[in-house]
Amino acid sequence: MGACMKWDALVIGAGPAGSVTARELARRGRRVLLVDKATFPRAKVCGCCLNGAAIETLERLGLGGVLAGGVPLDRVTIAAGSRSVDVRLKRGVAISRAIFDMRLIDAAVREGVEFRPGIMNSSMSRETKQSEIEANVVIVASGLTGGDATPKVGSRIGGGVVLAAKDSPTFYSPGSIYMATGRSGYVGLVRVEDERLDIAAAFDPAFVKSSGGLGLAAESILRAVGWPVPLALSGAPWKGTPALTRRSTTLAGHRSFVVGDAAGYVEPFTGEGMAWALMSAEALAPLAAQDWHPGLIRKWESTHRRVIGKRQRVCRVVSQVLRSPMLTSLAVRALGVMPQLANPVVAAINRPSPLPNVVPT
Repeated sequence: MGACMKWDALVIGAGPAGSVTARELARRGRRVLLVDKATFPRAKVCGCCLNGAAIETLERLGLGGVLAGGVPLDRVTIAAGSRSVDVRLKRGVAISRAIFDMRLIDAAVREGVEFRPGIMNSSMSRETKQSEIEANVVIVASGLTGGDATPKVGSRIGGGVVLAAKDSPTFYSPGSIYMATGRSGYVGLVRVEDERLDIAAAFDPAFVKSSGGLGLAAESILRAVGWPVPLALSGAPWKGTPALTRRSTTLAGHRSFVVGDAAGYVEPFTGEGMAWALMSAEALAPLAAQDWHPGLIRKWESTHRRVIGKRQRVCRVVSQVLRSPMLTSLAVRALGVMPQLANPVVAAINRPSPLPNVVPT
């Protein structure tokens, strides 16, 4: 075992929530170690769409440049049965997670964060194989399986794959998010910066099993709405996720905080998941940078509810509508006649953070 190394903060998980939290702590003069079990750049299919709230958060933190080369998004096309409707988006960007995550990590390192990928035990809090680590606070940002968030009964599972441009129909054009909905799940498709087609889906577990796998489940939903099925879809190397909808009973403990997906998750809609990650990271940093005292536990719990709680309630309502073929069909028909009915939802998912500007100068 090597010599003990002292850090102000240990951040576990180098996704957007972890890397942004680490960067903001370093900008406040803290000595930060960021670790992840993966090596980077890594391929990740979920979370390649960012909505207006996510973009605004990045810009407020001086990170707008990480979206360079991303595909601007101006609409989402939703299909239910034989009907479809276009909903205009105020602002959005599609960018592959391999590029986006790596750029955020690089930004953190430039501010003085030390990054160590390939740490196999992602639940580590005190030591690695090489040396013992001592930190004043530990921040858990290790995704859906991090923290103590437990799956909700009936939660859907996620799945995704990225297809080469040559293997994907031109029907799916850049600038739009395509959402095919069905009784047992939905499939989202979007072009990223290199024209590849990123496909992310949420399914009832029983539907995946009865379909014969994630790819065949996605194919079934696309066929049901009459959209073209990429030839390579069912045989592509799909990646699955654990149950998506989770609730955490503990957002903080003695010298520890939970942030991002590890703090609880609801099936997101058009970039909301990334907005939650970035906004919660921005909100946590000023608290985690303080000298530790027990009052920070309750402070983070109340701050998280204020920043993220209402946004997740909106997505919870949307996800319930998407679970009902009748409600989804009615919504698509109504939006086809009166597109402005979507305005409250679009405004809600693009609403900026309720926090004041807390960026250090």
